[in-house]
Order: sequence, then structure tokens, then C-alpha cells
Amino acid sequence: MRELFDEVAGKSPLDPREASRKSSRTPLRKRFYTSAGVAEGPEGFTVTLDGKPIRTPGRNPLAAPTRELAEAMAAEWDAQADNIDPMSMPLTRLANSVIDGVVKDVQAVADDAAKYFETDLLFYRAGFPDALIARQAEHWDPVLRWAADDLGAHFILAEGVIHVTQPETAVAAARSALPADAWPVGAFHVATTLTGSALLALALKHGVLDAAQVWAAAHVDEDWNREKWGADEEVDARRASKFRDFEAAAKVLRTL
Repeated sequence: MRELFDEVAGKSPLDPREASRKSSRTPLRKRFYTSAGVAEGPEGFTVTLDGKPIRTPGRNPLAAPTRELAEAMAAEWDAQADNIDPMSMPLTRLANSVIDGVVKDVQAVADDAAKYFETDLLFYRAGFPDALIARQAEHWDPVLRWAADDLGAHFILAEGVIHVTQPETAVAAARSALPADAWPVGAFHVATTLTGSALLALALKHGVLDAAQVWAAAHVDEDWNREKWGADEEVDARRASKFRDFEAAAKVLRTL
């Protein structure tokens, strides 16, 4: 079963979604098991198929630090029909990335996500129209106030897309609130890259916003354009695919 995920595991430990698009060209394998389950062992809570443990593409046990996460992965395997589609198993793919990649250099993954504190989505505001300005402020300002009041991270806002250098003290204060362990760091990285905002990912991790609020805040501009110009089927499909990965990352951050 390791081969099922070899084509979608990606080459970078920093992004479990990196090569997921390849799966559209990979023939799906037939389901070969009756049921998925969870067994407790030295690695944590291992996912099993018909009582036998699953291994990641890197030949490591597919195990989670909590039973809740392992049971959620087992549910993904149980939900497969005649064929096994790795793209319908976002939590399993995230686990593969964490186990095979992130654990080897947790700090490098955290550092990669922390780069967003210097160019975060929330810093760059529209100059017009007034309604869009107000909507950005409604979704984004509470997160910035929380970062300033609770973390001591005071960031500078700008109009347009001209880069603004953020105070080193603000970046350092925000970085100090990052998770430290492999699973939450991997999930944090996914949430950051999908939303374009490490601050939104941080607000999710610390319970300032829930997953639905974070996802809405990350798509203020896109939703504004959608309301003005109408829907685009391809854009909507890509967004739905990304949301499944975001939900998996949010579940890890909530659980841990």
C-alpha cells in the first residue's frame, strides 16, 4: 500500500501537497482490505488494515500521537470505495509528510512557515473600494489586534502590494508563539501556505479563530471578486481541493 502514496507524497518535507496533482494521472488501486482500525503501540496509535499496520512511503509506521487522529485516518481508509484515492485522504497524506519528512528537521519547517510573518496576507490592504476595505478590516483586524495585545507583535500595514519591512521585534514575538513538535508544525505549515498567512494559522492554533473563520479571512479578496464577477468552476474546484487539506491541518492543530 506504500506505492499508493509514492506518487502523491511530494519531494519536499515542507509541503505535503507539493506533488499531489500527479495523482490525477496515476491509476487508482483496487481496495484490497475489509476494514481499517487503530492499534496502540510504541510509535503511538497505528492505523491498521485488517489488523495489519500500514506503513508510509518512507517505510515508517503510519501512526499518530493521539487516538483521535489515528481514528480519523482509519476513517479515511474505511471510506474508500472500490478504488483507493489518496487525494480523498488528506489527513493520511499529511501524516505521511510529517512522519517521513517533518520529523527529520522540525525547525526547518517551522522557519519556512515563519517567513510569512514578513510578508503576511493581512499586512497588505486594498485602497478601494470602501466596501472591500471594510471587509478586510472586519476579518483581519481582530487577528492583528490579538497579535499585538497577546503576543506583543506590532506589525505595519500597507496599501497595495509594495513590500513593507516588518519590525524584527514583531516577527520575533510572533515566531515565539509557533508550535514546536513535528505534527503541529507540519499542520501549521500547511495552514500557512494554503491561506497565505502565518498569522491566520497562528490564530487557528491558539483558538482565536475557528477553521471556518480562518478560511473566510483567507479568501476575502477572492470572495469579493466572485461576488462581483461571478463564479469560476476551475477556481472553485481548486479551492475545494485545498479546503480538504486545510481541514486536515486544522484538525491536527485543534487536536494537539
